[in-house]
Order: sequence, then C-alpha cells, then structure tokens
Amino acid sequence: MEFGVLFTSHPNPAEEPYPHRDVHARTTAEIEEAERLGFDTAWIAEHHFSTNYGIMPDCFAYMAYLAARTSRIGIGAAVITLPLYDPIRVVENTAFVDILSNGRVKLGIGSGYRPYEFEGLGKDFERRREMVAEAIPLMLEAFHRRRWTHQGAHFQGTVEGQYEMLPVPVQEPHPPLYMAGGTDRSIAEAGANGFGLMLSTLPSAETLARQIGVYRDALAKAPAQMRANPAAGQVDIARYVYVAETDPQARADTEDAIIRHIAHFGGAGTGGYLGSVSEKGQGLRYDDLMETTLLHGSAETVVAKLRALQAKTGLTSLLLHYPPYYGGAKIKRSLQLFAERVMPAFRPPSGARVAAE
Repeated sequence: MEFGVLFTSHPNPAEEPYPHRDVHARTTAEIEEAERLGFDTAWIAEHHFSTNYGIMPDCFAYMAYLAARTSRIGIGAAVITLPLYDPIRVVENTAFVDILSNGRVKLGIGSGYRPYEFEGLGKDFERRREMVAEAIPLMLEAFHRRRWTHQGAHFQGTVEGQYEMLPVPVQEPHPPLYMAGGTDRSIAEAGANGFGLMLSTLPSAETLARQIGVYRDALAKAPAQMRANPAAGQVDIARYVYVAETDPQARADTEDAIIRHIAHFGGAGTGGYLGSVSEKGQGLRYDDLMETTLLHGSAETVVAKLRALQAKTGLTSLLLHYPPYYGGAKIKRSLQLFAERVMPAFRPPSGARVAAE
C-alpha cells in the first residue's frame, strides 16, 4: 500500500490569523516533513474565495514550487476543478511541472462541488459535468497524439501539422491521471476513461466497496490505450487519520475539531456535497464517525482499522487528511507516529523493498 497526505491549505485562525498568509508556509513545512518521513505523495487541493476551507488558487504554481523544495516525494493535485480551466492548458501545465519535478507529478481532476467558486469565476455550475465529459477526450488526445482538432460546446481549438502539444512530459504515455468520484456516474466515468479513482473521506467502508466495484466493472471495458494510464486500477481513499499514544488521547485531541470540520460539508456553500458522497447527514456524532470514517487512535488501533478497510475495499493508496484545527504541532506528531508505527505494518522491510525494486 502507498501512503499520501492530502493538504487542503485550510487555515487555522488560531495560528494563522486573517488574511491567513501563514497557511502556505505551514503547509509547505508539513509537505517537507512528509517527504522526510517517507510518505509517497503530497496531494494539494484547489479551492477559491473562502477562508472556511482551502486557500489554493493555482495547483500548478504550487506544484512547481514544491518540485524545487523536494527531491523524492510525488506531487499530486487532488484535485483541480476541471470546468474552471481550458483542458489544453491543464495538459501543458501538467507536462511542464512533470519536467520540473523530474517525473513526480500526479494529476487528479474533478467536476467541483462549491457553487460560489463557479460564480466567482463566471462559470456555469449546473453544466460542470458536461464540461468535464467534453474535456476528458480532448485531454487524452493531446497527451497521446499531441495534436487535435476540436469544436465542441465548451472548448474549441486546432493544433495540427508542424505544431504539437509541448512540452512532452517525462512520464509515459503521460503522468498518472486520477478522477475524484462521489456518485456512481462519476465513478463509472473514471473507470471508462482509464483514470485512477480518488474517493472521499466521508463514506463508510461498505459504501466504498460498492463504489470500487462500479469502478472496476467500468475499467474492465475501457480501451487498451486508456488503460495505459499509469494510474489505471489505482484506488486512492482519503481518510481522516490521527495517531496518538492512546485512544483516549486521540479523542481528546480531535473530537471538537473533526465535528466542526465535517459539518462544513453540509453547508449551503458545498452544493449538497455531503449528501451526494456519503450516507451521513446532519447531527454528526464522534462515535458514529469512528464507526464509519475515522482512523483515529493509538498506532495499534489505526493499524487494525486500516487492515479492515483494506480487506473490505482493496484500496491501493491511503490519503491521510488533517483538519487544521488540531494545530500544527499535533499534526506533525501524528504524521511522525503514523510513519514510524503504522506504515511498517503495510510495507516489507526496507531491504526487501530495495531488492524487489
């Protein structure tokens, strides 16, 4: 199993007062620490206009910056909101950052779930899925053929003959491409297009297992060229993870903050996101979340919970997610405990890994 950390650049007002500029230095320091601890990928998330979630307007600019600040860890976007972009610029920028990072980029795309972001950028929230459906074949043509002629409802352009998509990425045939899925429709589209699948922090293991079944059925029918995507068949599941010395300490450190954080997904600004991606509703309780969602507790408890999740779902990668309200020192300590006491239970000894590679 691979391990990544999902960084949402979400400010903690207690440590990063308005206008929250300090969130970026803290997030960068956490990413550098994740590399030092041996995590496989640092994932960053695009969000606009709100201090109640993330402040990250340009994943490509940040990934290029991280490429220079790190040397080993993968750098992923989880996700860029594809309807807010020209898809060809997404292809170009992904290829460029792949070169700058020497082949460490992973790209996740999604349709978006926050109407105020679309309103602020003058985009039609209700037509976002149409835009994604049109953009994906154009992106794949640009990556595979490096030329295209396209006249669609949302995007138009021609690059043919002596002109081509440049630069050419390091990873072949292109960097790993993922799609975030919350509904059966989007999950099936991810499989049909050969994308890796990224699933939300919120659903229960039973819901995730059913969703992954939808994905694998669709992936089996995808054309061979699409299944050449390096991420095809990969299932990344995000979970709220917190490791402490004991189960009671983990609860004391996180209970109020995690309830506050997850309740935000039921707000008016998220376009009904909570109801569309999980079985949870309002009135969230910590004990219920522990049963269905959270990987919180001592290292022994988290190992047992993660093994059960792996057995039920077949996930290939875990994305650790941390609300900022825990505080920077607690997040760093939890990452360290996870790296030292949880990851070794899911990986062969370092000597065996080197031999296998």
